[in-house]
Amino acid sequence: MDKIVIRGGIPLNGEVTISGAKNAILALMCASLLTRDEMIFHGVPTLNDIRTTKQLLLQLGVCLDDFAAGTLRVKAAEISDHTAPYELVKTMRASVMVLGPLLAREGKADVSLPGGCAIGARPIDQHLKGLEAMGARIDLEGGYVKARAERLQGTDFTFDLKTVTGAENLIMAASLAKGTTVLRNCAVEPEIAELAHVINRMGGCIDGTGTETIVIEGKDRLHGVVHEVMPDRIEAGTYLMAGAVTRGDVRVRHCRPAHLSALLEKLDDAGLRVDVGEDEVRVATNGRVKSNDVETAPYPGFATDFQAQYMALMALADGQSMVTETVFENRFMHVSELVRMGADIRVSGRTARVRGVQQLSGAHVQATDLRASACLVLAGLAAQGTTEVHRVYHLDRGYDRLEDKLAALGADIRREKDDIL
Repeated sequence: MDKIVIRGGIPLNGEVTISGAKNAILALMCASLLTRDEMIFHGVPTLNDIRTTKQLLLQLGVCLDDFAAGTLRVKAAEISDHTAPYELVKTMRASVMVLGPLLAREGKADVSLPGGCAIGARPIDQHLKGLEAMGARIDLEGGYVKARAERLQGTDFTFDLKTVTGAENLIMAASLAKGTTVLRNCAVEPEIAELAHVINRMGGCIDGTGTETIVIEGKDRLHGVVHEVMPDRIEAGTYLMAGAVTRGDVRVRHCRPAHLSALLEKLDDAGLRVDVGEDEVRVATNGRVKSNDVETAPYPGFATDFQAQYMALMALADGQSMVTETVFENRFMHVSELVRMGADIRVSGRTARVRGVQQLSGAHVQATDLRASACLVLAGLAAQGTTEVHRVYHLDRGYDRLEDKLAALGADIRREKDDIL
């Protein structure tokens, strides 16, 4: 197991290029099951979640080839297995997204229930209700979803609540269903639009992405395409906040500023200089930032995946802020670790009161999930002294070469083997 060691107090300066979006490529890899043709993806980040999805596709009999750096070739000419086993699904909830395309193409799929999650319960009942509305027979046996359908049928389905992976699963299933499917109360995250765009390029017919109502006309066959993965908006925002928390000057390149509008508005309100270009954003500081309240919300609101990093920034802000988490019920586990570093934070229910302090101090801290890990790295970059972030395998799920990119911005950061289990 590794740890990240940081000597803090150094302002970050320079440029960083953003990698392909984790949450986009995971769905696109699952969408490769919709065609027997070859799919080629460029801009694929080096992440553990990508490796897990590769293992899952290999389990199903899919052929994979990393023939160039950042490029992945996928060909699901034949499906030899229809089971997504617990051993893989337990490590990454997004694995459940093979359910829709596998069922639509093959008429059967056995997918392990993903179970709980460190940041809160994320059930897949909306996935299953939608597939049942399309004519699937769903049984739960031995911890597995066993789904069967001769051919899925178009339907009119309304989500009880907004779910990104639920929408993606049903979009993929409906793309090979017979007839027209209307999905209502859909999430509107950019990664959903990315998936729909690629399926349309594959010969699909999907309208309404970016709105709460999506209409899919099912096709008998889809074909392969070559696609460049969209940039990762969460990675982009994390580096912007890293520049802000260290009182530096960081330019993030190869991003889509429109996907960051809620965060950029908060950074501007906090007194930071925010310069927006066509595919880049620069954030610079002239001193201590101002405290500013935030409440997480589904896109286009302030992303829950930014909450922990933003709290690290507010921990050093001038004044008091209230950080309210509305998306997940257990996403303040980083608070106790920030307090170990000298932060003044009190949690009451889903709201954390953050009183900014003049300085954080380096400490040994334990990461609990992906974005909490990034929060602790940001706090360590700003803290005086040395911080050791343990259990950084979480980071490797969602950040491509994090320590290398931060080091290029001037951070004193390194990865070491960890003797603390």
